[in-house]
Amino acid sequence: MQNLILDLDLAREIELAEAHAAVNCAELTAKSGVAADVSSIAGGFAIYCGAGSPVTQAVALGLHRPVSTEDFTRLEQFYFARNEPVRVETCPLADPTLFEHYKERGYYVTEFSNVMIRPVQNGFASSARPEHTANADIEIRRAAPEELDLWTMTVAQGFAENYPVTHEILSVMKVFASTKNTECYLARVNGKIAGGATLALRGRIAGLFGASTLVDYRNRGVQTALLHFRLKRAAETGCELAMSLAVPGSHSQRNITRLGFQTLYTRVKFERNCPR
Repeated sequence: MQNLILDLDLAREIELAEAHAAVNCAELTAKSGVAADVSSIAGGFAIYCGAGSPVTQAVALGLHRPVSTEDFTRLEQFYFARNEPVRVETCPLADPTLFEHYKERGYYVTEFSNVMIRPVQNGFASSARPEHTANADIEIRRAAPEELDLWTMTVAQGFAENYPVTHEILSVMKVFASTKNTECYLARVNGKIAGGATLALRGRIAGLFGASTLVDYRNRGVQTALLHFRLKRAAETGCELAMSLAVPGSHSQRNITRLGFQTLYTRVKFERNCPR
């Protein structure tokens, strides 16, 4: 399989695809009456979807030009005015000025995530019935509109050991699942709900996100089946690249690597607490 070479154009495309998904989430959140806002800063976006929301962070900064002192001050004011820490998902190809601001203002690293990618080949799609996988015990279908709450609870419970299931988390997940060009899937084992996942179709990039498996159904191939299914769907829609995120060294990374994904770069989250 072709190895992809990282350059600034590709990094921009990947980071902005995810950034626009987060912007759409914030816009839908605001329409629902919940406090949410977006500000365009330094070629990227500062996004607020409520205190402590996983979507509340800045993305894609410094990929188009240097980050000025004025840019960075606006970034901090956007979050500090809401009594929220500044969190910035940072691509290693961002302009060096961004990293200088982190150093000068006392930011610290709180998270690493591998950005993993592979070509989507049209030949990947199988002639098998689309609702089934290679494992006859596992069935995958797109969640119907009336199943959105079921999908949200299933995926949240699959992440419960890392992110407690709260009303706020469920609300954000449901809004994200409702954004344009986002598809949600449920996996069943012998007819019982076992896990779920998301496919975000953004131009030529298919984002494979939000996959989790309920504890009782782990180590039975559910995650692999969800990956296969979404890759087939991405091929059908004409996407050229599939992208996913994984914690370095995690079980998810091992599953993704087996399907031909390569780590293109490691994204770093920089953070600064809100002054009191």
